[in-house]
Amino acid sequence: MATGTVRLWAAARAAAGTAETTYEAETLGAVVAALGSTYGDALARVLGHCSFLVDGHRVGPDFRLPEGGVVEVLPPFAGG
Repeated sequence: MATGTVRLWAAARAAAGTAETTYEAETLGAVVAALGSTYGDALARVLGHCSFLVDGHRVGPDFRLPEGGVVEVLPPFAGG
């Protein structure tokens, strides 16, 4: 199991009430599920529309997380 940092931006930050947290998980999908469980329905709804970067690379839910990685949670921004 890997540990690392999760950075939440824009609507994800507002829904979670925090800009940053940590993860302890095997995959990105596990991190997303844990975020929804921890921070509630408002964040879970936002996460369904987000893109996810791990160490600067766009990845999907089955991506195996590296130790010390940084997950960026990017909701859609205005105009894009």
